[in-house]
Amino acid sequence: MEVLRRSSVFAAEVLDVFDRSLTEKELVTQSKALCRDYILSRLNQNGLGWSKTELNFSPSNTALAEVSMVLLCLGDELECIQPSLYRNVARQLNISVAMENMVSDAFIGVATEIFSAGITWGKVVSMFAVAGALAVDCVRQGHPATVHILVDSLGQFVRKFLVPWLKRRGGWVEITKCVVKKDFCPEENWLSSAFESLKCFLTTMYVYIMKEP
Repeated sequence: MEVLRRSSVFAAEVLDVFDRSLTEKELVTQSKALCRDYILSRLNQNGLGWSKTELNFSPSNTALAEVSMVLLCLGDELECIQPSLYRNVARQLNISVAMENMVSDAFIGVATEIFSAGITWGKVVSMFAVAGALAVDCVRQGHPATVHILVDSLGQFVRKFLVPWLKRRGGWVEITKCVVKKDFCPEENWLSSAFESLKCFLTTMYVYIMKEP
């Protein structure tokens, strides 16, 4: 019993160290930087030609740059599984990108639904994929300023709902454990959670489409 008690105390101390290692502000700032980089990648992929300067993106360190690379790779994998799900998202949600509040509310609503049954890295990547897809819609339809609203909305969501979970894992760097090789091939466990994320997102789209005006 004494051994078990000491083990429990040690585990609690370890978790406490992780909780103190990164502040809420740091995690939110990193989340927004990762979101900017993800959006930049998706805009460039779609020939919309944005630069890092326009998105005010500045990775804070090498580790965060690696996290961004892994996040983008996992996002590619997720979007390849169901490409139609992450295209024309604004139309699927039946919202106007000309209304910044509507875009922000829709994104927060989708993110809330994605994580309604718990948090996994697959769902985290799904949230970034939604932000990227909505950003593409905004720029294509002539409302590039709304991109910054999406970045702020993701940061707001992370601050309210994901910070404790991220702290317990030592921050964003743990997402690099979702890959097993230097070519960033996703693990099978990640794919399983990704499919779960897709189901949550489909449910959310139905809710928005059926919502009365």
